[in-house]
Amino acid sequence: MSLIPVEEALRRTLESVPGPVEAERLPLAACAGRTLAEDLAAFRDQPPFPASAMDGYAVRSADCPEAPATLRVIGVSAAGRRFDGRLGPGEAVRIFTGAPMPEGADAVVLQEDAEAEGDRVVLKETPRPQRHVRPAGLDFRAGDVLLPAGTRLDARRIALAAAMGHGAIAVRRRPRVAILATGDELVRAGERAGPDQIMASSLPGTAAIVEKAGGEALDLGIARDTLESLEERISAARAARADILVTLGGASVGEHDLVQKALAGQGMDLGFWRVALRPGKPLMHGRLGGMLLLGLPGNPVSTFVCAVLFLVPAIRALCGDPQAGADPTESAILGADLPANGDRQDYMRAALALREIETAAGPLAVPVAMPHARQDSSMLGVLGRSDALLVRPPHAPAAAAGAPCRIVRLDRFC
Repeated sequence: MSLIPVEEALRRTLESVPGPVEAERLPLAACAGRTLAEDLAAFRDQPPFPASAMDGYAVRSADCPEAPATLRVIGVSAAGRRFDGRLGPGEAVRIFTGAPMPEGADAVVLQEDAEAEGDRVVLKETPRPQRHVRPAGLDFRAGDVLLPAGTRLDARRIALAAAMGHGAIAVRRRPRVAILATGDELVRAGERAGPDQIMASSLPGTAAIVEKAGGEALDLGIARDTLESLEERISAARAARADILVTLGGASVGEHDLVQKALAGQGMDLGFWRVALRPGKPLMHGRLGGMLLLGLPGNPVSTFVCAVLFLVPAIRALCGDPQAGADPTESAILGADLPANGDRQDYMRAALALREIETAAGPLAVPVAMPHARQDSSMLGVLGRSDALLVRPPHAPAAAAGAPCRIVRLDRFC
């Protein structure tokens, strides 16, 4: 099977996602990181009444054509405890930030622009109508759809949903992502390793990516290099009703790479295998019944890059995110000279710094991507010192420092 471009591999991966997972209704406090299953409209205006934006005195602007002016204070309006009367000519009400404006009042004079004298107040400023007043519905109105289906709920949007009056909302359940590491050479971190073994670093790393993307990581452990061990773990993923099975390593063509054979034995429909990217060429995609399959390469950096490019969009598509397949790159400036690229799309680990450049609109701080000198796909130390992946298209010509480039920021995914 020939190499396919990254864009085509992503398109085919997302096309194989059957649709969003089912919804569940949860208390708002339990919805951080979840994705809305339906449009969310406001139940009420915000603010629900004209409110003071400052501490001071609520007045009728017509009573104060010029300063100073003396008014009689007839009461207090505080947040949660409004003044129930109506403001008449020559009267004022002491008011605090967020408190309802009294009927008849149309402006607020700041407390520092007024001087209290018993039950009187001397205004040292001439108020304008609606000065320091938040009108009802300033932020939004009842019925406004402020959070559309597919929105991922972070702290800002949780707060907005609460202000809209929602105590519980319909969100997509977290897609179940079973993760299976493979290889006799692997042991779990913290366990005693033999002389020929290494730590299974990609297992917890991939689980962390899954959780940040909005999925539920199911740790299937480490399968040994036998068909029996692999088949047992694949069956466990099916029994757990995983939406996605991610295998780490063992999907190449060596005599010890048995993942494809084990999956084929259980009825896998192979979508593609081998993608024109570096690192991560031996990426496998398919379906096993209702379960999406992604076979990620075994080298830890390759695993990470492929998880960012293909696994995260698949999880977001299962969550109903309409932007699941959106381009994750952004503009930057190259920090070092680079030679011409080969026939695979390259994702180089790079550190970011800010540089100020002059534009027609004035100085602008732009990210500068400095690729690390060593790019071996086994080197997690380099990845740990990186802020971004520097993207180089296939057959890209040599580029000099200062040239424009595209990057993927890693803090979006890990």
